[in-house]
Amino acid sequence: MDVSLSESTVAVVVTVHGTLDMDGAPLLAARLDEALDRPEPRVVVDVAGVGFCDSIGLSTFVLGHSRARACGGWLRLAGPSEFLERLLDTVGLTRLIGVYPSVADAVADRPG
Repeated sequence: MDVSLSESTVAVVVTVHGTLDMDGAPLLAARLDEALDRPEPRVVVDVAGVGFCDSIGLSTFVLGHSRARACGGWLRLAGPSEFLERLLDTVGLTRLIGVYPSVADAVADRPG
């Protein structure tokens, strides 16, 4: 699992590569804590490199989204694989968290 942060003028981009499970989710949670530790945080999680995600990974997205909203900001997901997009839809997270085809679309708030 590899998770990195980068900043644009609009949002912090958290890029995730690998398996998002009980081993990888804590690393993502730590990076999200860094990204969300600011007023009105705007965070895009680039999940294009995620090959697998379980319930612990999904809960990391929900906790990040809730924290961002509580601070007047937002958290969006970008570039999910077909597997991950289907999973997010099946568990109802696409109604809660914005899911976008790419980081650029997420930053610009252009749903696919």
